[in-house]
Amino acid sequence: MGRKFNVLDHEYVPKHIKLTKEEAKRILRDLNIRISELPWILSSDPAAKAVGAKPGDVILIVRKSPTAGEAIALRLVIPG
Repeated sequence: MGRKFNVLDHEYVPKHIKLTKEEAKRILRDLNIRISELPWILSSDPAAKAVGAKPGDVILIVRKSPTAGEAIALRLVIPG
């Protein structure tokens, strides 16, 4: 009937990338932080669902920034 809407295609939604366990471990080690120190994103969040993230995964979010060009954020996916 209609085309399924992908939230990641919207111009105001930043790029979301689900990291592999190895990528997440390396980035956290390089930043000298523990996974428990990351801000959360719910597994029910439309962007988390769109990238197939499950609880325990780490998502890298890339936002456009007028001052820095790009701003990078990490989020830990939690149930909900």
